[in-house]
Amino acid sequence: MIVISPMISADVDEVSQLERMCFSLPWSNESFRIEVEQNKCARYYVARDDSRIIGYGGMWLVLDEAHITNIAVHPDYRRRGIGRRIMQTLINEAVRLGKTRMTLEVRVSNTPAINLYKSLGFEEGGIRKGYYSNNREDALIMWNFHLEGWVDEQQNNC
Repeated sequence: MIVISPMISADVDEVSQLERMCFSLPWSNESFRIEVEQNKCARYYVARDDSRIIGYGGMWLVLDEAHITNIAVHPDYRRRGIGRRIMQTLINEAVRLGKTRMTLEVRVSNTPAINLYKSLGFEEGGIRKGYYSNNREDALIMWNFHLEGWVDEQQNNC
C-alpha cells in the first residue's frame, strides 16, 4: 500500500538518491535538508511503498501562492497514479493553508508531466527560454488559478 506523509529529516538521504536517479540537474542532499529543517515556507511529502520512498514532492508557500519546486516518482513506479497522489496532497495542503493559486515549471519535452498537470487544472502560462542549464531546454510555466474550488478527487472516490 502506498502511503503519502510529510517528509522528515530522516528521509533526506533516500529522497536525494531518488532525485539523482530522476533528474539530470539534481538538488543536493543539503538543499533538501535545509528545505525540511529550516524553510518555514516549504512543505515536502514522500510516497512510500512499505518502508521504501518511491516518490516525493515539494512546494514553497508565498503570500497567496504555492510554487511546486519538485516532484519525482521512481521509474519502476511510474504510470500508477503516484505522481497524481503527490500533486493532490500538495494542492490539498496549499488549499488548507489558504493559497488560491499554484505554479510550476516543467521541461517542454516532459509530455507525461504536462498532461498530468493539465488534468489537475493547470494551464500553460508562458515559457522560460533556456531555463535548464544542462541543455538550455525551455521550461513551460503552468498555473492553476482555481485552488479555491479544488475538491480532492480521493475524497470523491468513496
